Amino acid sequence: MKFLRNLLAAIIGCLIAFGVVFVMFIIFIGIVGSSEDTVTIKKNSVLELQLKRPISDYVGDNAMDPFAGALYEQSQGLDEILHAISVAKDDDDIKGISINNNFMMAGLAQTQAIRKALEAFKASGKFVYTYGDFYMQKDYYLASVADSIFMNPVGALDFRGLSSEVLFFKDLQEKTGVKMEVIRHGKYKSAVEPFISNEMSEANRTQIKELIGSLWNSMLEDISKGRNIPSADLNVIADTLGGRTPEYAKETGLLDGVIFFDQYQQKLRNALNLGEDDDMNVVSLDDYVIRSNKKIVKKGADKIAVIFAQGEILYGEGGPDIIGQGIINEAIIEAKEDDKVKAIVLRVNSPGGSALTSDIIWREIELAREKKPVVVSMGNVAASGGYYIAVGADKIFAEPTTITGSIGVFGTIPNMSELAGNIGINAEQVGTNKNSVEYSLFEPMTDNFRNYVQEGIESTYNTFLQRVAQGRNISMAQADSLAQGRVWSGVDAKRMGLVDELGNLEDAIAEAANMAELENYGLKKYPKYKSGFERFMEDLGGASAKVKQGIIEEEIGTEAYSILKQVKSVMEREGVQARMPFVLDIK
Repeated sequence: MKFLRNLLAAIIGCLIAFGVVFVMFIIFIGIVGSSEDTVTIKKNSVLELQLKRPISDYVGDNAMDPFAGALYEQSQGLDEILHAISVAKDDDDIKGISINNNFMMAGLAQTQAIRKALEAFKASGKFVYTYGDFYMQKDYYLASVADSIFMNPVGALDFRGLSSEVLFFKDLQEKTGVKMEVIRHGKYKSAVEPFISNEMSEANRTQIKELIGSLWNSMLEDISKGRNIPSADLNVIADTLGGRTPEYAKETGLLDGVIFFDQYQQKLRNALNLGEDDDMNVVSLDDYVIRSNKKIVKKGADKIAVIFAQGEILYGEGGPDIIGQGIINEAIIEAKEDDKVKAIVLRVNSPGGSALTSDIIWREIELAREKKPVVVSMGNVAASGGYYIAVGADKIFAEPTTITGSIGVFGTIPNMSELAGNIGINAEQVGTNKNSVEYSLFEPMTDNFRNYVQEGIESTYNTFLQRVAQGRNISMAQADSLAQGRVWSGVDAKRMGLVDELGNLEDAIAEAANMAELENYGLKKYPKYKSGFERFMEDLGGASAKVKQGIIEEEIGTEAYSILKQVKSVMEREGVQARMPFVLDIK
């Protein structure tokens, strides 16, 4: 026994020592990395735009944090990407941009924003070339801004129009005995439709068809301008799969050349006017971001606060991918109370979530408006709860490809009484009062309980309508006609009066400055997320769960894992939901 105790003590000691050494090593790496605070860019360089990581509107790194990026494979910040392109436009050392990218992990509005930044870069007289082994539709949408598009001779180009698929689980529920009890308001509020039907309702089919049609038209308008191909011809190409081979894609004008990568590099060398013995100077986006971040121009003491609200809306503190009332309201209050901040821009990128949290954030925006202008900029999606928190602003901007609206609420409650009966489980309840036993997972939902929940749904929906009517200066009846859970593209939302202007984040900031009567100002970004080291220490306890998730995704595949996460998310929802009417996977 003594031997075993000594052995166990030795093992534990080794593990502790290893942990200490590991942490010290990470600290060393972080410090070394942070000391590399400058990046040298040679003259006559080309900026390589490789977007290999998921893109978030805002990463929120602390420049003084030595662990930023050392402990995580972080997202790329859209704000940093756009700023880097803007700086490169006026950088004499950068002669052009090369987009060498496959399978871009960004939303449609984010892609459109990068595309607009590249248009401005081209307008300075510099070149933009792009090369791909294959182009998915979103990749090609970005590539179509380039002066020249090249592709691998054995590559592929996907250009067929947009589509969306919705899965239905009614039969699965009946076979398993586990079902979702659904209470909703809004004929378009079809987030719950997969649990009450086996097929798509006409209302849902209508809104999806009109939504993706509007998004596709916005894409075609930009592609048509970039490639000088009429939109009607682009639709013919899509209908006939006219870009399905590299040769067809070149013949139809979608591509400029079908070449190997070494030949593409020669194209870049020619654009840079390099001789045979000259080296080609290529700077990566990550390196250039370091340089461009040091060229943020500070125009005066006055500031405009830019608050990024991204992710699902959940009750609680929140974080980089979750909108909670804690971190967002703290940012709003800080910006409101800062005398140097003269206006606030709220950047919303959210499919919605908790109605309670949405209203708490809405109230803080109302209070901020009493002291200074508040403008909203919508990203990929600002729907349901995302629209709820936006509607309190003085002015709302949306991208043409933003998905917004979805003014409606619902509740889903899991019930497994049939499964319990099938496998021999009987639940008995004891309570002190008539309604003290509110709900049991193992008993059929009572009419009384359903009525109480429906009452809460109706009350929340009416509150939502009041917020919309007040914010948009319309009647409750008008708000209701635009609501019912219906989703709109940014273009249609502008036409319906749900947003004020079509434009990007820069447009929203410019409007905020105009409203605050500012000519010279700097930007102050919120919120400040926890440092890499803090998140690393917090995640140690959940590391095994993340490993398990990774194993499951690897075994069943990304698409099947995505479906599993959707079902799990529905099962875990608590309270009345102001959420996107369905999981919109646009392909």
